[in-house]
Amino acid sequence: MISTQTDPVTFSLGPLLRGEAEVIAGWITRWTAGHTLRQVALIATGAGAFGAAMGSWRAPEQAAFAAVKLPLILLATAAGNALLNGLLAPLLGLNLRLREAFAAVLMSFALAAAILGAFSPLMAFLVWNLPPLTPGAAENVTAYSVMLLTLVAVIAFAGVTANVRLLQLLHRLAGGARGTAARLLLAWLAVNLLLGSQLSWILRPFIGSPGLPVEFLRAEAWHGNFFESLLNTLRQLWPEF
Repeated sequence: MISTQTDPVTFSLGPLLRGEAEVIAGWITRWTAGHTLRQVALIATGAGAFGAAMGSWRAPEQAAFAAVKLPLILLATAAGNALLNGLLAPLLGLNLRLREAFAAVLMSFALAAAILGAFSPLMAFLVWNLPPLTPGAAENVTAYSVMLLTLVAVIAFAGVTANVRLLQLLHRLAGGARGTAARLLLAWLAVNLLLGSQLSWILRPFIGSPGLPVEFLRAEAWHGNFFESLLNTLRQLWPEF
């Protein structure tokens, strides 16, 4: 049920978390700079808290680096997705202007960041209970693999949940055409996965490999790709994979 007390112009977190399609559609059609600034602030706060929690396992400096880089990835991915989705939407049957596509994409990323912020205490709890980082210890590899897979799982959950939560919005914008909304949602998820994962690979490290120094960016940032690294991590945990 959509609250009749919600101002359809002023952006607020409650309707966004509840996925109130009518209110969110009103925000998109009456988008303002204030909306953008509030959602950028939400992305910086939520994703920054999650990044600091996961980076704290490696070192305080890594926590600070991750708190800066994770919001940057979300914002860069949102900008790239807005451009691509603004072009894809008409092809998939939904006539969205570029500004409206950017508003919808940024809103989904703000929701994802709010979910990540909610997970940050749990990530900090995981860091607290993992074996401490000791030079040369065999447990370091296992702890690092657990951290990396947890990071991927939580970010994937936040991204998918945010997009699915906004499916009602796509239904409304598509005039109730469920097929059009579903096709557009799948396209958004695919672009999020490909663009976001590769940006995260380029801007690594976030956790920080135990055998490498703490640094903002790796010297070989443009070498390899995210999916190859994920497969290698799975093989370290399960050699038969």
